[in-house]
Amino acid sequence: MRTIWKGAISFGLVSIPIKLFAATEQKDVKFRYLHEPCRAPLKYQRVCSACGKEVPQEEIVRGYEYESGHFVILNEEDLEKVPDLKTKTIDIIDFVALEEIDPVYFAKTYYLAPGEAGEKAYTLLREAMEKTGKIAVAKIIMRNKESLAVIRGYKKFLLMETIFYPDEIRSPEQLPGFDYEIKLNDKEMKMACELIENLATEFDPTKYQDEYRHQLLEMIHAKIEGQQIVAPEDPQRGKVVDLMEALKASVEMAQKEVKKQEKTTKKKQRKKAAGAN
Repeated sequence: MRTIWKGAISFGLVSIPIKLFAATEQKDVKFRYLHEPCRAPLKYQRVCSACGKEVPQEEIVRGYEYESGHFVILNEEDLEKVPDLKTKTIDIIDFVALEEIDPVYFAKTYYLAPGEAGEKAYTLLREAMEKTGKIAVAKIIMRNKESLAVIRGYKKFLLMETIFYPDEIRSPEQLPGFDYEIKLNDKEMKMACELIENLATEFDPTKYQDEYRHQLLEMIHAKIEGQQIVAPEDPQRGKVVDLMEALKASVEMAQKEVKKQEKTTKKKQRKKAAGAN
């Protein structure tokens, strides 16, 4: 992994040198636009909307649109005048319980690795947070932006997750179509809870895969090899209009799946026991 930021975690009078690494990556299938007759990639040019000329890199500047069509230009010297812009410290502000933060706040995850001579303080912070059941709320300035973040333990490491500020979370009150009142009867609620219980399990991230990406790559490789692409038939589902009937059918389907999984597990256990003997 490539180090994307170096600095220190600061809390109280303790300073822990750390290195920052991206913890996640997007695995989308990326396409490029081509000119069909030539089968060659398209080039995108930076063209001025006023004079129509292509703009070289050295003539490109940052601008903030404070009114429609009116901009103020900001250069590197202006940005350097912003207080604390060059800080290399992750400043811990508070310690809170993880469950107090709604997942809607989480943005991007990073690994924190100890810097030179920082191993002991790094381990102390991680184990102290684990023992107290708390995570750290901190601020970090990175890429010309001050971000709110949380630091928490993950296995034997520390993670930093940037989180949105409250004014960056859109209010659900702005959603249209919620000006109604619904009365639910007891039978519907009981059936819905039963369905959830039948589908409840321990979270195992390894069981989830991007099926669409997998099938898309299979199709791409088949086209590369000149194979004929056959579209799979869409599974037909019966239309159930009545909510109660839909819940009953869903519960029955979930129960069948649970029994099927139990049989599969027992078979595996018997094979394992037979192999051990």
